[in-house]
Amino acid sequence: MTATKASLNALQAVSDQVANIAERVGETVVGVHARRRIPSSGIVWARGVVVTSAHTIRREDGIRVLLAGRGWVDASLVGRDAGTDLAVLRVPEAAIEPAERGDAGSLRVGHFVLALARFAESQVSLDYGLVAAVGPTWRTWLGGEIERLVALDGGLRPGYSGGPLVDARGQIVGLCTSAFMRRSGTIIPVGTVGRITEELLSHGRVFRGYLGLGLQPAELPAGAGAAESSGGLLVAAVQAGAPAEQGGVIVGDILVSLDGKPCRAAEDVLAVLGRTRPEQLLQAVLVRGGTRREVTLVVGERPQRQSCP
Repeated sequence: MTATKASLNALQAVSDQVANIAERVGETVVGVHARRRIPSSGIVWARGVVVTSAHTIRREDGIRVLLAGRGWVDASLVGRDAGTDLAVLRVPEAAIEPAERGDAGSLRVGHFVLALARFAESQVSLDYGLVAAVGPTWRTWLGGEIERLVALDGGLRPGYSGGPLVDARGQIVGLCTSAFMRRSGTIIPVGTVGRITEELLSHGRVFRGYLGLGLQPAELPAGAGAAESSGGLLVAAVQAGAPAEQGGVIVGDILVSLDGKPCRAAEDVLAVLGRTRPEQLLQAVLVRGGTRREVTLVVGERPQRQSCP
């Protein structure tokens, strides 16, 4: 009997802890109405600044934000970045202190986590689950670099994209999104959110280098004139008017290196472009018809929905 009572007390303590976390963090969770169907969610990142999922922002004007205890207020779009699925809104009425942030790097497979969303002025909504997978830095199909992979054990319920993922300590460790995986939610860790938010607040957009190439791995034949590598990337497509075409790259070339870095996968090219500035010059080594060539490419800016390097 005593053991049963102790177990019930422990369960009640955990239940109370979850409720306290939801109440405390929920004050900084907002609803975001910027699309036709149900609103998404967002997080008060700083006084007057809300972050949310870019894929839920379907218009630039008439955006409304639902604040705890204050109802719907107007918001303006500062900028969005499809590469990391982040958008920043300016909301003067959201002049409240942000919730405490944690470290997504502390998450392990099996950790219990909470996802929060807001659909009503008077209360926050909550879902829960487990961390299903973790991994190192990864890059989205639109070129955004995410500092750590954290996948959840199921898909996000409608309206939870843009809301916070909270650990058992009650700290926000990331922003939830359904944009990158079909059957499971992922998060944008707070470190990535902070980096992208700062850039959007400063410039209104995130610059990513762009050459306009469609690439696939290829092996170099013996004696192909590129002693530094046995493989490279076959140029399968060149976008008209893009920097690569202007620099003289043609379909059938094999890209061996870019800015002195070997190129064996498209991720190698994206990694180089991720460190570039607008109009920066890059030296590219190509093999064309068995002959080694060097060309100079001027880095352009990647269109928001463009997936190729």
